[in-house]
Amino acid sequence: MEKLDQYKVIENIRLKDIEGAKISELPDEELEKKLRKVRKKLGKLQDTLYAHDTYSVLVCLQGMDTSGKDSLIREVFKDFNVRGVQVHSFKVPTDLELGHDYLWRHYIALPPRGKFGVFNRTHYENVLVTRVHPEYILGENLPNIHSVDDIDDAFWDKRFEQIKSFEKHLSENGTLIYKFFLHLSKEEQKNRLLRRLNKKEKNWKFSAGDLKERKLWDDYQRYYEDAINRTSKPHAPWYVIPADNKPAARLAVASILLESLSAYEDIKEPELDDKTKANIDLYKAQLHKE
Repeated sequence: MEKLDQYKVIENIRLKDIEGAKISELPDEELEKKLRKVRKKLGKLQDTLYAHDTYSVLVCLQGMDTSGKDSLIREVFKDFNVRGVQVHSFKVPTDLELGHDYLWRHYIALPPRGKFGVFNRTHYENVLVTRVHPEYILGENLPNIHSVDDIDDAFWDKRFEQIKSFEKHLSENGTLIYKFFLHLSKEEQKNRLLRRLNKKEKNWKFSAGDLKERKLWDDYQRYYEDAINRTSKPHAPWYVIPADNKPAARLAVASILLESLSAYEDIKEPELDDKTKANIDLYKAQLHKE
């Protein structure tokens, strides 16, 4: 695997300069073998994270339709204790969610200390799909927003500042944040949509709305690029992962998580207190006498 830092956004990027194509020359079988080893180590690390009980980990996944978010979650976190990872897929806001500020539903879904949380689509939908479709903002019933004409650049600037403050607050209180954009090429999206139509067992995944949104591809790419450049920070970095090759993308995400989390030397299992350590032999003897 190449150096993982190459995917981290540390300066402004242009998505059109980043290919979504294969990021490894290894065959899929070899990539999957490597992933099995990495995810097993990740699973053990989560056990330690739980025992340490100081940090939580928030993994944010964004990407165009068919970019592979669902299958990545399934494959990367397969070796986790099911109680150690919580996955939330954020869809169109419900009436209950619209009755609160736009970050509320994300805040109540955050992982507790010792656990991983995975957001499949995230709080960034509020500066992505709503910029492509600003009329959606009207459903939030915000003060001083009565029509699309009221949604100006200052509105989006303020919303980005709110999101950055949200992530800064989380980071300062022990949440380790990793944001991944699965960068799919338009041609590969077409191929994946066709597979959904050609394979009967995949038909249920297809929606005519996918084609409607596909026509807005350039708008989405522009707003993704803007969001990534505005909000990739040391405490909450973005990683742009070429996603045309699913096994390679999964391995890249898993490897980034493992490498980064392993660098936290303070994440370790707590030691027994002196009294318990001094009496281990006694406790063993009591159990053997039963």
